[in-house]
Amino acid sequence: MLHDTFAYLVVAALSCLVAATAKADCALRRLQWLLIAFWNVSLVMQIALGWGVIRLPSVDPWFWERFRGWSENPNQLALYCALLAALSLHLALSAKGFGRLAALLSCLLSLVVGRLTRSDTFLGAMVLCTAVLLVLRLWRWLTSPEHRYSLRFAAAMLIVVAAVPLSLSLTPYAVATADDVESLAASMTKDHGGEGTMRTAALRLYLWQNALKLGLESGSLGLGPGPHLWRPKIADDDDRPFTRPFEAHNTVLDIFTQGGLLGVIALYGLFAGTFLLVLRAKLDALAVMIVALVFFSMTHFIPRHPIVWFALAVSLILGLERAPSPSARIGT
Repeated sequence: MLHDTFAYLVVAALSCLVAATAKADCALRRLQWLLIAFWNVSLVMQIALGWGVIRLPSVDPWFWERFRGWSENPNQLALYCALLAALSLHLALSAKGFGRLAALLSCLLSLVVGRLTRSDTFLGAMVLCTAVLLVLRLWRWLTSPEHRYSLRFAAAMLIVVAAVPLSLSLTPYAVATADDVESLAASMTKDHGGEGTMRTAALRLYLWQNALKLGLESGSLGLGPGPHLWRPKIADDDDRPFTRPFEAHNTVLDIFTQGGLLGVIALYGLFAGTFLLVLRAKLDALAVMIVALVFFSMTHFIPRHPIVWFALAVSLILGLERAPSPSARIGT
């Protein structure tokens, strides 16, 4: 309870500080570049530590075969890689020359390290985010007046026109190779075979059911900060059950057990509002970052991470600065 209480105070102070002091000007852009620069330096140092190039006492960068760097567990590193890859992509889309190349390299480095964590959530988030980004970019090219007679518009039209017959022609092949696709998906999970993933899924399903039950028993008002679930007995070396409180590993259900239905509505209302704001401001990379946030929230408890609130604050600031004025929205 104390851990969560102090964590919430820290992220609240950070969010208010960023929102109150940062503006959509050169200073904020410089702040983003500095963040990406320090992030890349830290990733390089963590990779060097993982492969034994440098050594730090009492730091183990591996969690079995999963890379965790300086983090407590690989999933924390995967979350940072997902968000900062999207932020790097945002800088790449708005930069020119060497700056665009540097931002793209930063995005690639984050993706590589994120894959080294062998996080199933990271893999799923990147697949979804790639699809969302492609759709958004195609939509921008098709609807933007300045691209109406450009090569981008012609390429987007060709992709859209060819998508339907191509998908129809590939349907029999997709059906015939469904088993191979399933095997490929299983091989890409953290244990290369899907067994560990299925075991984790069964555990989390049990926790989710109990979290929903506990939240409803509280009258949908919540029980306050901290974990409130009891982990089931699992196979262990000495076959003993975990007796400490446990979390649902799902932001919706964890917030539901802590803050009730009102907390869930507030948090995901913020996510939805921020997504619509950056979408209207044509900040596609930041919209993808919000998608990654929501995807990670389905299998992890993310509100304690300061990077989550920094990402939201930056998205809100830039989205509000580039949002159409009320007079422009009503056509006057």
